[in-house]
Amino acid sequence: MRLIGAGVPVDHPAQHRRRPERGGLTLRPYFATTARILRQLANDHRSVAMILIVPGAVITLMYFMFQDAPGPPGGLSPFNNACLILLGLLPLVVMFLITSISMQRERVSGTLERILTTPLRRIDLLGGYGTAFSLAAAAQATVACLVAFWALGLSTAGSPGWVFLIAIINATLGVGLGLLCSAFARTEFQAVQFMPLVIVPQLLLCGIIVPRDTMPGWLQWVSDLLPATYALEALQEVARHPALTATAIRDMVIVVGFAAVAMALAAATLRRRTA
Repeated sequence: MRLIGAGVPVDHPAQHRRRPERGGLTLRPYFATTARILRQLANDHRSVAMILIVPGAVITLMYFMFQDAPGPPGGLSPFNNACLILLGLLPLVVMFLITSISMQRERVSGTLERILTTPLRRIDLLGGYGTAFSLAAAAQATVACLVAFWALGLSTAGSPGWVFLIAIINATLGVGLGLLCSAFARTEFQAVQFMPLVIVPQLLLCGIIVPRDTMPGWLQWVSDLLPATYALEALQEVARHPALTATAIRDMVIVVGFAAVAMALAAATLRRRTA
């Protein structure tokens, strides 16, 4: 902006322009954003119940369903197999729903746009959202694993700690996908509608219903592009082998990579207007 005063030109930068974002996280705004989102989650009792109570309740229901079901000789019991699937994929589903709905609520209410007009940088904002929801995901995985291993007797050849870690990684993937998909919705209902598009194909093609090696070749190729495939394979590796295998490590790295890409793409949508 160029002002003319008393015949002397004065250069004055427009105040509404934001400085270019540089560097990494700024701790104070990052922690402030994280704390705000955690307070909002804590005050939303339905979300708290969905995060902490629903997974354990579903696993318990599954236990009674398979309590007297015969298992294959030398293989995992029906409950162990079903419980592992739930521990790995239920956090993905629940955190996708919670994150996409919560983020869309921020957009519709105008909170997100007001925040983006402040000096708070996008990396601090996204880091705060991601950390808050990931902490919620860790709490969910903790409760679910406690119920499964110590209350219901789930057993795996590998350490329960690896199952716990994979559950957190999958929940973090759900957070990233939820943040990303919320950018393309106009209402909370539309955010939920992304679940059949983003989550259901992964559940169908990851090998839960039909073994992947019996699918047509093109479906196997599509399955190879979906993160839930590697999440389930990592859990199966932990269930069958006492030590962590190279396949399990590779699969966890791939899922973390998918989560990181989803977070990065979500960052690019934070300037999107709700109008």
